Amino acid sequence: MGCLDDEGPRDKVAEHKRLAPLLRAWRLTAGLTRGRRKALSQKEVAEAADVSERWYRSLETGGTVSLPPEVLDRLAHALSLGIDERLTLYAHALRGSAFTRPYTVGGEGLPDSLRQLVESPLHAPAYLMDHAWNLIGHNAYMAVWFPWVVRDPSPNLLRWALTSPEARAQLTDWHVHAEHYLAQLRFSLLNWPEDQTLDELLDEVLQVAECRRIWHGPTQVLAYRQGHRFRLRLPHVSTEELTVSAQVLLSPHHPGVRFVMLLQDRAGPAR
Repeated sequence: MGCLDDEGPRDKVAEHKRLAPLLRAWRLTAGLTRGRRKALSQKEVAEAADVSERWYRSLETGGTVSLPPEVLDRLAHALSLGIDERLTLYAHALRGSAFTRPYTVGGEGLPDSLRQLVESPLHAPAYLMDHAWNLIGHNAYMAVWFPWVVRDPSPNLLRWALTSPEARAQLTDWHVHAEHYLAQLRFSLLNWPEDQTLDELLDEVLQVAECRRIWHGPTQVLAYRQGHRFRLRLPHVSTEELTVSAQVLLSPHHPGVRFVMLLQDRAGPAR
């Protein structure tokens, strides 16, 4: 079983809003992928990233350090980060910039063209949601496939998926979906650390025992589920399980707003 060394002091900032636990988890993963039984040390990461050990220790313990692009790239390479982990690291460095300010439900400025896109006659469920999984638009197919979601006075896809009995029945391999959603929620908490709605959403889903177990297990982060293939049991739509793929589009002028289509997939069993 892997272990971590060089644990730094913890401050009073909520752990799920910090980069520190992710950096420690990434050091562990990097060590294990190199055939070790423990994490890379802070010194090894610092040397590989061409920064001082003191600088890296400060970053991992929540200190304020400069994060220029070239340092981010070297650090990501030193930790062998994948695309979701890189996005998380870069989001932390850009916190407070225009690219991390979310669209708010009911707020001004969302163009009609986005709503027209999701409401156009697509032959597949499609919806718009914000950075906190609040549904802000959907088409007729989405209403047919998931009426219990869209009819909610405050529809929230993540809350439904993780807390409702219907989701457990309709999402095949529910625990896999739970792992993915919680990894995405961790990514959002790092992107928008001041957003109270995300804190409330986390508190709500952690009332579910399985979600608590997953959340306090191995630390994972996931930005988006672009192209993710999965199975659905929707007897009111099909007598057989449906295999779909999630296609995600992002709005460049409205950070956090996502356009999602669920396309039926006949390419074989879903992952």
